Amino acid sequence: MTVSRRQTLKMGAAAALAPLGALGARTSGEAAPAPGAAGKPVRLAVSTYSYWHFKTEKYPIAKVIEEAAALGFDGVEILHRQMESETPEYVNGLKRAAFRNGVSFPMLSIHQDFVSPDAAEREKDIAHTKHCIELAARLGAPAIRLNSGRWNTIKSFDDLMKVKGEEPPIAGHTEDQAFDWVKQSIEACLPAAEKAGVLLALENHWGLTTKPENLLRIYKAVNSPWLVINMDTGNFATDPYAGIEMLAPHASIVQAKTYYGGGEWYTLDLDYPRIAGILKKAGFQGWVSLEMEGKETPQTAVPKSLEVLRKAFL
Repeated sequence: MTVSRRQTLKMGAAAALAPLGALGARTSGEAAPAPGAAGKPVRLAVSTYSYWHFKTEKYPIAKVIEEAAALGFDGVEILHRQMESETPEYVNGLKRAAFRNGVSFPMLSIHQDFVSPDAAEREKDIAHTKHCIELAARLGAPAIRLNSGRWNTIKSFDDLMKVKGEEPPIAGHTEDQAFDWVKQSIEACLPAAEKAGVLLALENHWGLTTKPENLLRIYKAVNSPWLVINMDTGNFATDPYAGIEMLAPHASIVQAKTYYGGGEWYTLDLDYPRIAGILKKAGFQGWVSLEMEGKETPQTAVPKSLEVLRKAFL
């Protein structure tokens, strides 16, 4: 990324409140292409998760914003559990930092679980999702990352990763029931999403949506303009490229995994030029958000990851 583009990023700081994929590339002396213009490059973000993997003291989100801006990222995806609080002072401080550094918040990544036979438990997660929709609106983030949830018959996430998310149902229950629970729960959140103007971005996360065909089943069954797909390049139990080809035509945002220093749970050698080619062929023009999930320090692994994504996508 050239210095002139970095300067233009700072001049375009108001983009912090822009919707997913609504702004064109920003290069010195050029007007932003109209939405849908042929050849429009994707925009690159970094998830705050890249700096904190739930295992140490939380890495300050304000610091991620500053480092992301210095490296030349267009946006910062916020991990909800990494936020220090939800007070107006804290939330507004993050918005101020984003504006002053010329970056957007494309998505707030939350955790919830709709795969439960207990209606009261599902209702708690529906309420949590609605709360996070409002929080995303306060942040100026146009989307929240949504999970389907999982059976939790494998209690340890480390053990779940060993079997790549292939978890047996709760005794006496079926996957078809789980699909219905997820569909109904998402539908219960849609009015709040539409009112706030915040999209629900359903991810191929570990659990019911480990299989991309399961993710598409939910997406098509809900059939709402307020439900989109967040495709995670590292969350495929089998051939990632087959899964990416399946989801690419429907993806609105992509989380791009890297594993410098070896992955926290597993390591993949992902071919990003190939992935970029699949997405381009599918007409993808949204955000690509880096999730560096390796054990190497983010101060060295994030810049290296950014160069990989730049070479592949820009």
